Formats: sequence, C-alpha cells, structure tokens
Amino acid sequence: MPTKNINTEHYRMMAGLLDFPEEWIKERAKEAQVFLDAQYPDIGDEFRPFAEMCSHTSLDDIQELYTRTFEVQAVTTLDLGYLLFGDDYKRAELLVNLNREHATLGNDCGHELADHLPNVVRLIALLDDGELRLELLKKVVVPGLKKMIGDFGPETLKKKNEVYVKHHKTLIEMKEHEGTIYQVPLMALLSILVRDFGLGAEEKEEGAGFLASLSTEMKIED
Repeated sequence: MPTKNINTEHYRMMAGLLDFPEEWIKERAKEAQVFLDAQYPDIGDEFRPFAEMCSHTSLDDIQELYTRTFEVQAVTTLDLGYLLFGDDYKRAELLVNLNREHATLGNDCGHELADHLPNVVRLIALLDDGELRLELLKKVVVPGLKKMIGDFGPETLKKKNEVYVKHHKTLIEMKEHEGTIYQVPLMALLSILVRDFGLGAEEKEEGAGFLASLSTEMKIED
C-alpha cells in the first residue's frame, strides 16, 4: 500500500474548503476546481457543483449554508472524534494524541478542537511518519468521512430533522439541493485519499454516528 513519496500539499487546499467560509472561499473553490480538473478529472467533475455554487452565491448565503450544515441543527459534524465515538473515553484519548501531534508539528488548530476535520487533514499533510499517517487515515479520517457523507442520506436527514423538530419545535428551512451541497467537497476529499493511499471499502467504520450521538444528547437535555 503506498505511503511514501505522496505529494500532500493539495490536502491543505481541500481542508481550506471546509473551514468556515470567508471572502477567500470563491477563489479557493475555483483553484480547487482547476487542480482537480488537471490531476483528478473524474473527481473534478463531481466537485463542479460546489465550485459553481460558490461562484454564484453570496458570501452571506454560503456562510448560512455552512452553519446549517455543520453547526446549527446540523446535518453532520466536522469533529471526527465526536462523530466516531460520541462522548466515549476513546474520543478523549484521540484528542490527547492529536493535540500532541499538532503541537509537535506546529499545526495551529485555531479555535477548533484537535479532531476537527480541516485540522486533521492539515496534519496529514505535515506528517513525515508514513505509518502514523496511514493509521490515522484508516482508523479516523476515512471512517469519519464516510459517516459524514452518510449523514447526508435522505433517510438519515429525515430522522435527524424529526429529532430537531421534537426538541426545538421549529426547523430551519433549506432548499433540498442546498442542504446537501457540502457533501461534495467531503466526497472529493475522500476520493482523493482513497486513491492516493490505496484505501478501499474494507476500511473499518467505528462508532454509532452523528444521529445516534445527537439523539442521546437531546435525551440528556430533557
């Protein structure tokens, strides 16, 4: 399985697309489209709807889409450890280990936690230890990405919205295609990682997923 001599600079580019969007998002999306068209043409075709959305949508609306997708009445979460393990001690262990690696390599996590997907993807780009990088990909990043993408499925979205309506009484409305647009960069990132590192469908997924964690959290609040 390939772990050496892989150019990882494009992971920083993909990670940037999943930061909270600011003025740079339109240019980043355009640059990503050019790169993908040149290096991964099939993935570029899949990514195009996101780049076009960024090009034709106001920054305020893109920020609202991001917030609704990942933060308020969220479709999913970008915090890999929470997604995979909920509040289990395994997440605490993961955060400790990731914090150590971030600090060692000088990877600034900003105001997000160590297991926030963009932070972890940037860490992947910095790691020189091929075995550690592959272990992180196989046990955390790839399973987490698969769960994030799975959270955009129609049935999962329906169940999640039912939970939100039950506990918040109201649901923030989104157009159907808008509610799933952020799965596009997630799918592109997953496809790149799988291809670059020879990972496949056999990679094990762990944890109960965001919906199960959400339901448990809501019950505790009651």
